[in-house]
Amino acid sequence: MNKIRPAFAVFSLSLILVIFSVMTEPVKASTKMPEFSLKNVLDGSVVESSSFAGKVLYLTFFATWCPPCNQEVPILIDLQDKLAGSGFSVVGMSVDQEGASVVAGFAKKHAINYPVLMTEFKTTTDFGGIFGIPVAFLVNRAGNVVKKYTGYVQHEVLEKDIQSLLN
Repeated sequence: MNKIRPAFAVFSLSLILVIFSVMTEPVKASTKMPEFSLKNVLDGSVVESSSFAGKVLYLTFFATWCPPCNQEVPILIDLQDKLAGSGFSVVGMSVDQEGASVVAGFAKKHAINYPVLMTEFKTTTDFGGIFGIPVAFLVNRAGNVVKKYTGYVQHEVLEKDIQSLLN
């Protein structure tokens, strides 16, 4: 009987992760991406949302201590490598409470090749409130949020969605 409980717990956790990995929330195409002005964790420079005008963006709210967030980093690095030349950028939006130095260490350790910014309370509320992570938003070239992703998203799903906006 004791062997059944751990197996059930593993099964339940796996089922929850699978459900979160395929959950996406459509957002009206007319929803303008909120403007932001945030510090880059690596050099402290201020990055304006307007600097991404005309690009397709994948904005991901994450934390360094979040396992699904860590799991998606190699996928996001790959997408940035493959698609940056087509007018695409990943933008990491850290919600870490430990500060920019911790996030900068994480970005260096993982050789993150896309901008990683420190969010502020206003940023998270402007995006509708961030109540779990990872949460990401796909933004088209016109600056409209076209899709919201809750939880870990498979590489193939992200690439297909991004490619549909680049073509």
